Amino acid sequence: MTTRRELLQNGVGLAAGLLFTDCGFGAAAPARAETRRREVVVNGKRVKTIDVHAHCAVPEALALIDQKLGGPSLRPDLDATAAIAVRLQAMDEQGIDMEALSINPNWYGVTRDVAEKLIALQNERLAEVCGKHPDRFVAFASAALQFPDLASKQLEDAVKKLGLRGVAIGGNVAGTELSDAKFHPFWAKAEELGVLVFLHPQSDGAPTQLRQRFHGNGYLLNVIGNPLETTIALSHLIFEGTLDKFPGLKICAAHAGGYLPSYAGRFDWGCPVRPDLCPGGTHGGIQHAPSEYLQRLYFDTMVFRPEGMRHLVAETGAGQLVLGTDFPYPWTKTAVDLILTTPGLSDEEKIAILGGNAAKLLGL
Repeated sequence: MTTRRELLQNGVGLAAGLLFTDCGFGAAAPARAETRRREVVVNGKRVKTIDVHAHCAVPEALALIDQKLGGPSLRPDLDATAAIAVRLQAMDEQGIDMEALSINPNWYGVTRDVAEKLIALQNERLAEVCGKHPDRFVAFASAALQFPDLASKQLEDAVKKLGLRGVAIGGNVAGTELSDAKFHPFWAKAEELGVLVFLHPQSDGAPTQLRQRFHGNGYLLNVIGNPLETTIALSHLIFEGTLDKFPGLKICAAHAGGYLPSYAGRFDWGCPVRPDLCPGGTHGGIQHAPSEYLQRLYFDTMVFRPEGMRHLVAETGAGQLVLGTDFPYPWTKTAVDLILTTPGLSDEEKIAILGGNAAKLLGL
């Protein structure tokens, strides 16, 4: 496989193949005049901020699976260099120093041959973008989880040859839970490499499986469906013993882990209430109470309100939280301010959540 050095030497202009996409919203606003970069300060100290939840897509890779730009999911106006300019301007306005780029999986149903080409193309393009802007971007690799052996190799190549900092995955793989034993080789490789796994829901999970229930006003397909998909995925990883089998895994869940942190107490009581459904011990075959696994998982800060942030810290600990914006989708432009204004956070906790935790997880 081409090395990162070769990619950067030969890839002038190839970053124009990177297109930033949305999560179901309309076209982005046109680029505006260059904005002065906001510097985030905590108690007089300049703080580096890192956003771990930032989406993108590669048009050439979409073409391999007969998809193209257009419509609300793949906005045609977010192209090439213009996309970089718009992104950097938004980052500067919001006080985001660095983004960890990721691509939502839409390739779990393709053949092995297509998966090899698509993933190689995406990972190489992301490496090129990061190489051109090393102070502003790092990236999560893509991997074809439907072929766990291939996914393991793709992850290793992306990390060791391309310098990517982790891997982004969906909440299920064509209907199969991530806790299934077939994925153990992939989890073993992620644990061996010590890299962060960013778990983000994709549309063919709970949003599609419960689509009939989400009809009507409120954008419930996303507002409820996406956090629910993450909740289900994390729950299986806990209760099926995946986190026990691979204790060194570093998993960061999008959208603050869905509903898991807010309902951990009920998770603790499920097996004691119905022990017939949980053979093997108080909580089935797992080694700890379900709520204890919150301290082994990581979560972004997509909760929008100070009280939600305060509660998330109380349930997980500030050391498990990383900044997230869901850029470029207009869920929030005040992710940094949410951390700065949440009552009860110490300066050290604010600094950790804004970027310190992510820097450690991403090896920065």
